[in-house]
Amino acid sequence: MYEGFEIQEAIPEASSMIETFRAIGYNLETAVADIIDNSITACAKQIIIQRYWDGGNSIISIKDDGMGMTNEDLIHAMRPGAQNPLVERDEKDLGRFGLGLKTASFSQCRKLTVLSKKNGITSFWTWDLDFVAKCKKWNLIHWCPEAFKNSLDDVESGTIVIWSELDRIIPLNVDKMDQVAKERFSMALQKVREHIAMTFHRFIEDKQISIIWGSHSILPWNPFCPTESKRQPFPVEHLAGNVTLTGYVLPHKLNFSSEDAFRKAEGPKGWSGQQGFYVYRGKRLLLFGDWLGLFKKEECCKLARIAIDLPNSQDAEWQIDIKKSKAHPPIYCREQIEQYAKKVRASAEEVFRHRGKILKQRAGQQFHPLWLEKRKDSNWSYIINRDHPLVAYFKGLAETHPAEAIDQMLSLIESSVPTKTIFINEAKNEDKYETDKALDTTLIHKTIKSMYDSLINQGKNSLQAKALLKIIEPFNFYEDFIDLL
Repeated sequence: MYEGFEIQEAIPEASSMIETFRAIGYNLETAVADIIDNSITACAKQIIIQRYWDGGNSIISIKDDGMGMTNEDLIHAMRPGAQNPLVERDEKDLGRFGLGLKTASFSQCRKLTVLSKKNGITSFWTWDLDFVAKCKKWNLIHWCPEAFKNSLDDVESGTIVIWSELDRIIPLNVDKMDQVAKERFSMALQKVREHIAMTFHRFIEDKQISIIWGSHSILPWNPFCPTESKRQPFPVEHLAGNVTLTGYVLPHKLNFSSEDAFRKAEGPKGWSGQQGFYVYRGKRLLLFGDWLGLFKKEECCKLARIAIDLPNSQDAEWQIDIKKSKAHPPIYCREQIEQYAKKVRASAEEVFRHRGKILKQRAGQQFHPLWLEKRKDSNWSYIINRDHPLVAYFKGLAETHPAEAIDQMLSLIESSVPTKTIFINEAKNEDKYETDKALDTTLIHKTIKSMYDSLINQGKNSLQAKALLKIIEPFNFYEDFIDLL
């Protein structure tokens, strides 16, 4: 097509391109998860994550017993862009761009070493970002830390990824005796552990892999609480591209099997933060606790969680990013997703509103709410149900025991204010709740006049009576009327 035209290579400047890779936006959790993806794709059964604290010389390593790589395979894997994202992949392949190993590692450290063993032969290569900057070439170094040269002797095949010079996690000049820095290092890695438990929970639950943290196995954290009997599952809905939706409303706190189960179900981001969609590609969780721009997070919907399962053939349609931490549903299925989510959110609201109790109408019987919702135009309020059996009861009790009747009635009102429903209506910001418009002005004026006359009869003068009325709620809103008395 371009015969006869001059051609010039435009090779990216090595150190500049690597610094660009470092700025893609990984955090420590997503970076470690990306390395684990490679181990799973390599058919590993066990993955071991180790942390070695030594101040600025601290190291993180991720080892697996997968199929391993030959020397040529390893060099290819260390090359940025080793895989074309447009090439059709095996459905179990968790990679896409051929950048994960490098970009994830460079985002956290300045020195990446990979050792891999296959057919009894161990190969190793290192990227040193300072060396690349010095030589200005894409040069790997045939070097590995002395302490790791025999790290694969206990497996027939496998790979170990070693991160050193962790400049994005801890300062390189920090002393190993610095307890504050050590504590921060430990806290950052604890977040990684929680992220792994959630991101790979399906693999762990199916016993497809075992992920060891130091010397202990990481237990799976399933966001949908499958062992809770009071959980409300929704029917599976199918979308184009072999994508499915499965919604769940978790039980109210009062209906969880135990306090410990409720605390565990809260998740790393807390109840409000964990609500929303959970996007899986295969068994791997990509995105969690996000309404994908369709809704805002609301306290009343904190029990709603929806799984979206998509195959890796949908990566481009759903705009899966390099970090595998973002997704955007295609326009043609957004409405279907939104309608499904509305049903789940509405059910979650009801559980939140009634504290897990489902009110059911019984044949021949009518439910008697104590509070009634009153709406007019864009305003709403709540009033006591005058036809409630308890109102008749208190009226009867007041004839013989007025003080007791008033005390019981006030206690009941205090304990039954529909705070959950009021909160939901306020959070939606759809309507306005205005107490002054909810009050009967005629009744207020009549009561103020009666109390004013009572105070006068008790020996107060007009100014004193008016002053007292102005500091009594809700009479304080009617100072103009009081002044006219």
